[in-house]
Amino acid sequence: MDLILEVVDSFVFDKVYANIFPNTIQLPPFLQTLLQVKSVAPAVVDNSIIDTVWANASSSALLQTHTLATLFQESSPEIYGKAPFLMEASQYVSQSLFLRDNVFRQILSMTTIISVFGFILYFFTALLAYVTVFDKETFNHPKYLKNQIYMEVYQAVSAIPVMSFLTALFFALELHGYSKLYFRTSDYPFWYLILQFPLFIFFTDFGVYIAHRGLHHPLFYKRFHKPHHKWIVSTPFASHAFHPIDGFVQSVPYHLFPFIFPLHKISYLLLFVFVNMWTVMIHDGYFIMNNIFVNGTACHTIHHLYFNYNYGQYTTLWDRVGNSYRRPDEELFNDGLKNDRNTWKKQSKKMEEIVKEVEGGDNRVYLHADDDKKAK
Repeated sequence: MDLILEVVDSFVFDKVYANIFPNTIQLPPFLQTLLQVKSVAPAVVDNSIIDTVWANASSSALLQTHTLATLFQESSPEIYGKAPFLMEASQYVSQSLFLRDNVFRQILSMTTIISVFGFILYFFTALLAYVTVFDKETFNHPKYLKNQIYMEVYQAVSAIPVMSFLTALFFALELHGYSKLYFRTSDYPFWYLILQFPLFIFFTDFGVYIAHRGLHHPLFYKRFHKPHHKWIVSTPFASHAFHPIDGFVQSVPYHLFPFIFPLHKISYLLLFVFVNMWTVMIHDGYFIMNNIFVNGTACHTIHHLYFNYNYGQYTTLWDRVGNSYRRPDEELFNDGLKNDRNTWKKQSKKMEEIVKEVEGGDNRVYLHADDDKKAK
């Protein structure tokens, strides 16, 4: 994420931090220690000299005026903020109390970037799926909730900033060189550049399975995971509608991967986008893939309907190993049967039996609850 941060720093954040927190602010010593900064008297600040030094990647003491917390001490040459990498330094690069390598600035900046990017990716992909592939007949399903899309969006919008902050803590470690992220393709063989993609899928699929299944344990389900299971039949907007702790816990395997395995920085960005798009896709109700090895939309639909099955993210491997795999009903792949009222009735009956076991009851407000009562 250092590549993204450098671009945004150059065009936006350097100026913002320089204006809000200029390096001429005089802070008490205890705040300087707490914030890992050192105030500089206005008389000794010559920003033109500092900018020149910074652009030449010098180790000038003016740029080393603050010490980082022990956790963020330098551990490799890949330290963000010590020298420009992609772009020339902006004119504001040295004019803030919080320089680019300040961990508090990095966490705040990354939280902002991830939140904005997360909102854009969420709304773009969910809206695209909603317009192009989502079956609007879902609105007539007896388990579709009243005001469901509004609630899905509200839950997602509420969760994304919190998940972004927690994610930014991992990214701060990466920015300070603790990960195995790399940029030079010569650092590893070309075959590994290809292998890292299936390796990422394999590792994170296992990690998400463990995290997801763990969140279904009675100790955690009602407090953290139940908000995402409010949607028995989901829309694309349910993809990021989590309790923020739930969403973050399931994302931890993605963040752990580059600390264990080498991963190219561009690959990381591509995979970050892919993961978010896949998350939307498995909630869009478009049952195109009937494959016993791929945990696609149909498999995840079964998970939302029947709770205790198909915890995996990409494949059915770990569900098979963990004896939690349930093959999607064939009706889901039959255009004449998937929206048949008898199919929905069968799904609803089974779901009602399971929800009593898992949640002890059902307090959801369904859009067609009155119609069901009349039918009975």
